[in-house]
Amino acid sequence: MQPWPVSAQTRLLVVAPHPDDETLGCGLLLQQVLAAGGDVRILLMTDGDNNPWPQRFLERRLQIDLTARTRWGARRRAEVMQALERLGLPATALQPLGWHDMEVTTRLRDNFSDSIAAICAVIEAFQPSLVCGPALRDSHPDHGAANVLCRLALAGTNPSTALLAYPVHGGADTQGYPLAVDATPDQSRRKLEALEAYRTQMALSGRRMRRLGLSPERYMQTGGGEGDGRLPWRPTALLRQWLRLLVATPAGVQDWAWGQAPLSRDPDGTFRLHRSGAGPIFAKLHLDWPSPWIFDHWGWCEI
Repeated sequence: MQPWPVSAQTRLLVVAPHPDDETLGCGLLLQQVLAAGGDVRILLMTDGDNNPWPQRFLERRLQIDLTARTRWGARRRAEVMQALERLGLPATALQPLGWHDMEVTTRLRDNFSDSIAAICAVIEAFQPSLVCGPALRDSHPDHGAANVLCRLALAGTNPSTALLAYPVHGGADTQGYPLAVDATPDQSRRKLEALEAYRTQMALSGRRMRRLGLSPERYMQTGGGEGDGRLPWRPTALLRQWLRLLVATPAGVQDWAWGQAPLSRDPDGTFRLHRSGAGPIFAKLHLDWPSPWIFDHWGWCEI
């Protein structure tokens, strides 16, 4: 795996959908930027307030109302402040947006302009040379949507800024993420200490989080290239009547029923989306049904 170079000129913006993602994904890289004399900011999209099972376990409650969610979000915000301090960052490095956990995709769809504007404001104020955000194919819906929002925000501000994607959910393999961080023992120790600040998450997921904390940080560089509109999915005719296709471009977002989307089908069964306009295009296949399962089945793709 290849290392990512950093220097005193590096200005790193880490995009974290929830408290702990910044440490799991970039806890070593941000330490190395600071050690090189560079600057770091953390763009925290949500406070992780919709985190019901750890909250039920720690608070010994079944019902979680708005008041309980708000209290939990404040607790997780306090944890991220403690984690950043252990990584060597001042409190001013945190740039919180205050969005709601498990609602980043909804914001992208229903409040696209304001969501992009909020991210652009942070980018324009900090002027990062490097942005690190979640992987597009991360199975947590907030993570995939965060990648899309970052890509579209950068396309409208500074498309030349390097964008690295880090995996958290979904078991991505090393070959898919060829860039890595070579950590010193002290940097690895500080990353684990930062993770221990997340008591709300360690209660039920401590083994997984420590395993991720001890694993090499892996990244892939995103952006570039033109697609031909091909979709990776071939849903059955029976399922298509229930499916929706969410498409995001720099011009905005559309959420079609599958049968109303501007699609054609190749002889080999591949579906293609027909679009106009410049810039990246992202598509998400989904069922608009309530479900206790939080992770995406199909997720996002870039076409």
